[in-house]
Amino acid sequence: MSLMFVAPNLNLSKTVTYSPAHTLVPTYECFNRCSYCNFRVDPGQSPWLSLTEAEATLRSLQQSTSSLNSIPVIEILVLSGEVHPQSTRRAAWVQQLYDHCAQALALGFLPHTNAGPLSFAEMQLLKTVNVSMGLMLEQLTPDLLKTVHRHAPSKQPDLRLQQLAQAGELQIPFTTGLLLGIGETDRDRWETLEAIAHIHRQHHHIQEVILQPYSPGQQEAWGGLAFSPEELVSLVAIARQILPADIAIQVPPNLIQHSTDLIACLAAGARDLGGISPRDEVNPNYSHRLGGKLDSILSENGWQLVPRLPIYPQYDQWLAEPLKPLVQQWRSRINLTQPLTHPLHRG
Repeated sequence: MSLMFVAPNLNLSKTVTYSPAHTLVPTYECFNRCSYCNFRVDPGQSPWLSLTEAEATLRSLQQSTSSLNSIPVIEILVLSGEVHPQSTRRAAWVQQLYDHCAQALALGFLPHTNAGPLSFAEMQLLKTVNVSMGLMLEQLTPDLLKTVHRHAPSKQPDLRLQQLAQAGELQIPFTTGLLLGIGETDRDRWETLEAIAHIHRQHHHIQEVILQPYSPGQQEAWGGLAFSPEELVSLVAIARQILPADIAIQVPPNLIQHSTDLIACLAAGARDLGGISPRDEVNPNYSHRLGGKLDSILSENGWQLVPRLPIYPQYDQWLAEPLKPLVQQWRSRINLTQPLTHPLHRG
């Protein structure tokens, strides 16, 4: 039985979007050792996810709905630890990423890959099986290479900026963001936002910027203090002034403990809540509000929660030709044909 999920006519200034998602992790192994990480394991200590295992998961998702609002799972976030660029296993790892994305597409889902810095050729290959991709800038200050990123070679700021530029050159709809509260200064945050704005003005390819507050987890080595919600609300307002209006600001609702702070972030200019699934692989100690709880919190405060695809409509023309029919099928299925421009009121 085919279901049609019809979005009502919306007051876009009071609309917040999210992606009904599920995360596939090809491997948790990572050659970086960020001291705040709750995701990674040492190389060789995590078996790679087989295509057989992934297919079983994906087929089960075909028969179910996401945990929010009974909308089908649309996005498959392919989120992977990083294999060293000089490793003899690097080519096999990239092929694995490709195969998982191709498998998700074949089963009717829309893949979005986030797997750390990739070469131009690797990104070019993965574009053919992804509707969008992403990489967190985190912070551009090199000072963090002396502290939380001391053992994380791929967190070099220039390398990550290069990734954003390459995505623009390849016309890949892209998500990036800041990790907040890992030792950066206010100036560092502003300069990172300004760098994102500068690259976007060159290529017009950045869909969303995530403002992710550092939240302590049980597996990390660092043990820093959680980023304060008051600072997050303030930074949302600053980011809305710095970033071009066609970039959506995203905040992760599971990392915002109190609903009043979440509503304050929306009032300050955030318009997207990212991919929502039962488990946040990066922050496993922080579950999403599911079963209609998030929707209720928002509606009680005058906001309407609306599903979206992992690619915004204005970027459909950039898709590899084989991907376009599936994207259009999803748009028709959940009636998301209007452009996602997230109009905002600037102060």
